[in-house]
Amino acid sequence: MIELSERIKRIKPSQTLAITAKANELKAKGVDIISFGAGEPDFDTPDYAKEGAIKALKEGKTKYSPAGGIPELRQAIAEKLKVRNKVEYNPSEVVVCPGAKMGLYEIFAVILNLGDEVIVPAPYWVSYTEQIVINDGIPKIVELSEDNGFVLTVDHIKDAITPKTKALVLNTPSNPTGAVIPRKELEKIAEFCLKNNIAIISDECYEEFAYDEEHVSIASLSKEVREITFTVSAFSKSYSMTGWRLGWVAAPEKFAKAIVNMQSQTISNPTTFIQYGAVEALKDGGEFPRKMREEFIKRRNYIVEALNNIKGVKCTLPQGAFYAFPNVSYYTAGKLENDMRLTEYLLEEAKVAVVPGSAFGKEGYIRLSYATSMENIQKGVSRIKEALEKLA
Repeated sequence: MIELSERIKRIKPSQTLAITAKANELKAKGVDIISFGAGEPDFDTPDYAKEGAIKALKEGKTKYSPAGGIPELRQAIAEKLKVRNKVEYNPSEVVVCPGAKMGLYEIFAVILNLGDEVIVPAPYWVSYTEQIVINDGIPKIVELSEDNGFVLTVDHIKDAITPKTKALVLNTPSNPTGAVIPRKELEKIAEFCLKNNIAIISDECYEEFAYDEEHVSIASLSKEVREITFTVSAFSKSYSMTGWRLGWVAAPEKFAKAIVNMQSQTISNPTTFIQYGAVEALKDGGEFPRKMREEFIKRRNYIVEALNNIKGVKCTLPQGAFYAFPNVSYYTAGKLENDMRLTEYLLEEAKVAVVPGSAFGKEGYIRLSYATSMENIQKGVSRIKEALEKLA
């Protein structure tokens, strides 16, 4: 009998997608579910992006594109990085990918050898550890604390480094905590990584949603830092284009070429006509993300205050992204044995979908996406409060 590969057996399913799927299944049955699951902005994709893709379709731009993306989009991303992120990349150092998730996977694939360690701060986005493991690497988890807002510091990295350390995953603003690493701390981290020859994988998918701290691309700190950094971002969050599956990796030439080669042998190329829509999106200079950011700040302030008004719940104020990550250990240490059981209880009792913190490497927490309407936030948190008060 043919068996599954050992490689595929290592992968755990995404709990964020699983919970969202379960919530959607209940909705389809007519159950009134409020979902704080998937990180998907409730704003529609801007019309100019749609029209750019439609125009490309009508003009017959439906054939293969270069494996690394159409020249126009690689140029537009390079220009965006220069003007808005203050870091210069040649278009040949930019690779367009079918989503930042694929870009991250490809980075691990082209730099990791068997047994290489990658430092991953926890809480972490669910796919980092799985992608590292499937590429024969070892995730080296470093625990962050809510006492300093879950901000990664250079001391965390110093304590985790070994002779096998190959890379550091940097996610600022963070999913799931919303933490933003200040410039001064980034400078210390960059200096340490340079001295110890550690690659920096900088996931900046939430770069447009930094509220109280400035977002800084670590590659912009110096030419030397740029040479050890992979800058990753996407259109999914910034332009509410989650279903388009379009992101990018910017990296030194030899790594960019390796990722292009990998794409040529796997996906062939990102979908051609949607790349033209992305070109149009970037022409707005960040105006659309700014409008979303203004609304997300209002929602953030409301949801954090509302959560902190629930007995036994403590929620730090996120500095970016669009997630609240409250501490609910008061309940998971009581009647419910873990945060997974708590999320099941909230779905069953309150008809509210949230994601357990254990999916992000942090037991005793839950993640709520506030990339949904204020009405849903108000209704959903009210239901959570009522359900938790029954336990309390």
